[in-house]
Amino acid sequence: MSALRRPRGRVVLAGFGVLAVLAAQACGTETGSGEPARKELYRTVTQALDTVIRSGFPGAQVVIDGPAGHHVLTAGTGDLGTGAPIPDNARVRIGSNTKTFVATVVLQLAGEGKVELDAPIERYLPGVVRGNGNDGNRVTVRQLLQHTSGLPDYLAGGRPERVPVPGSPQLAADTEGIRWGHYEPADLVRIAMSMPPRFEPGARSVYTNTNYIVLGLLIEKVTGRPAATEIVNRILEPLGLRDTYFPDARETGIRGPHSRGYQETDGKRIDFTDLDPSWADTAGAMVATPADLNRFFTALLAGKLLPAAQLDEMKQTVPWDRGEPGSGYGLGLIHHPVSCGTQVWGHGGSIPGFGTRNGVAADGTAVVVTVNQLAADEAGDDAVSTLFDAAICSR
Repeated sequence: MSALRRPRGRVVLAGFGVLAVLAAQACGTETGSGEPARKELYRTVTQALDTVIRSGFPGAQVVIDGPAGHHVLTAGTGDLGTGAPIPDNARVRIGSNTKTFVATVVLQLAGEGKVELDAPIERYLPGVVRGNGNDGNRVTVRQLLQHTSGLPDYLAGGRPERVPVPGSPQLAADTEGIRWGHYEPADLVRIAMSMPPRFEPGARSVYTNTNYIVLGLLIEKVTGRPAATEIVNRILEPLGLRDTYFPDARETGIRGPHSRGYQETDGKRIDFTDLDPSWADTAGAMVATPADLNRFFTALLAGKLLPAAQLDEMKQTVPWDRGEPGSGYGLGLIHHPVSCGTQVWGHGGSIPGFGTRNGVAADGTAVVVTVNQLAADEAGDDAVSTLFDAAICSR
């Protein structure tokens, strides 16, 4: 399946020296910060953007929303063929940010008394989590949400030529199969159940995409409607997120303005914009604009989508295997440590062609960093992390 790895935003790559135009734009109402503060913001963030591009990313974009207004800063190119920059309102594949939408719906159902977080998943999906030592009677809904279930990740088994794991030899096995193979959620769970558990339920937190495929099935079973429909009805429409969507079955393109997304395979950079994201499904198939992502996470953290009790549950974190020091994984929500010490909650995601890192600070400043290629090394990952930190802390 997809490239839903490390939500830190592992996103770039290839020694490709394209430092196209570095442009900074701001729009919206400026409130409180004033011109000197705005210039300092631009100086700090554009320096970090420059570092990202020099690290090898084709293009990068930062979208900042909050008390100081709406800002879009863009560097590099969104299309290597034409040299055009990433559009200001570009749609991107948001990868594992999808998990936060799914978790929000599950917690809404918990608030409505339709799901118990500490109930075994077997209660809702009898016989689905079963086989090779996997036992739905021993795995709770909460453990699925927090990646403490111990379930195997379907990305590690099944048909590696069609289920890519970015950064591993599997990715290069069959590029066309990776892009165009189609899976149903039940197929992905069956792949996972063909493997033994990774650890005892509750023993630790290991980021596992299977958890959120199962949660998608849970939503459908409890509501009688697909998880995508529940996301639309419960989140997208109430918040007016018109540029966010769950792709239709076998939809391979991206609607609306967007950059091209690139993937390096066998030392070659490939345009990976179009693909069938069914392998990601409720673990990472959604598309959105950064501005919509900022609106979603801001509304979520402001208590507009969940009762206080459920939002508090969402923020109960544990150490996890993919987080940098000081980070924690809650119920579909990540606590991001930043240099200025402010509290930042968000997620992030990566999928072939696109990587995002995002969060909302305590003062309401929301940031999304987007790149249009996945990282090949820690240097690229670190450059994106530094850019995110600069955007959050230099306001």
